[in-house]
Amino acid sequence: MAYRICKSIELESGHLLSKHPGNCKFPHGHTRSVEMVFRADTLDANDMVVDFKAVKQMMGDFLQQFDHSLCVNTEDPNYAAFVAAYGERIIPFDREDPTSEVMARTIFNFARHALEKAREGSGEYPVRDCVTLERVRVWETSSSWAEYGE
Repeated sequence: MAYRICKSIELESGHLLSKHPGNCKFPHGHTRSVEMVFRADTLDANDMVVDFKAVKQMMGDFLQQFDHSLCVNTEDPNYAAFVAAYGERIIPFDREDPTSEVMARTIFNFARHALEKAREGSGEYPVRDCVTLERVRVWETSSSWAEYGE
């Protein structure tokens, strides 16, 4: 049997889907919830998989960049104009639309690398080698989500 924890972070995020045939090709926003599920077969000395504070420290700055930003495909014809107008609040997605599926994969890949770095450290909230990232789920609305895991 395995233990799992889920850390959920909510943010306001906009995007536009250049390849979409309908209204999603226009800029629009969502209140997104990002769920990260971590797994371990045993608990640590504090009877935890990993402290939620450790997850927040690993992911906080990365996820905060998405808050009140606009995610845009770098091939969108208006990409350069968005960057000129809004600078760092534009999050580039290299030649792909920032769908919830793509965002889940992007966050998963960052979280996996952040977890590897956290395992190497010995900070206030240590992370054991046996802790793994199982999946990332990105809620686009209260009834729609996309998930990525390996």
